[in-house]
Amino acid sequence: MRCTLFTGLFLIFGANALWAACSDEAVDLRGDWGRARFNVEIADDNEERAQGLMHRSKMAQSAGMLFVYESPRRMSFWMRNTLIELDMLFIDAQGVVQHIHHRAIPLDETPIFGGENLLAALEINGGLAERLGITEGTQVRHPTFSDNDAAWPCTE
Repeated sequence: MRCTLFTGLFLIFGANALWAACSDEAVDLRGDWGRARFNVEIADDNEERAQGLMHRSKMAQSAGMLFVYESPRRMSFWMRNTLIELDMLFIDAQGVVQHIHHRAIPLDETPIFGGENLLAALEINGGLAERLGITEGTQVRHPTFSDNDAAWPCTE
């Protein structure tokens, strides 16, 4: 019994420790729907943003790419040379999802408008936002948003 109780407490506190860590390599999301964490690659310069997830035939369910800009801007993406279906989460400077484009079509060059005054976009596997219940208003935690009066700061 004592061993089982100890193991249960360890798992609870271990899970809480997971959310306490704020890392350049991970993005945490939370909302009324629950929480999720994605291991991310960062695209924060023109060359990396232009390349994005082009020419990849798959991506792990727990992975994504976070596109980060120097300042808030009007944001539009396309799927040129992108082989996998993607969900695009468009995020403001406070780390709040303002728009979600579900299931972007591979290889489609039609512009996907994300909105105005956005600082970042998170691309994850297509259909995953809907399966997890991720909605507009979801809070995003990552060091990118820590200097911008973040809705979910890294210090929490």
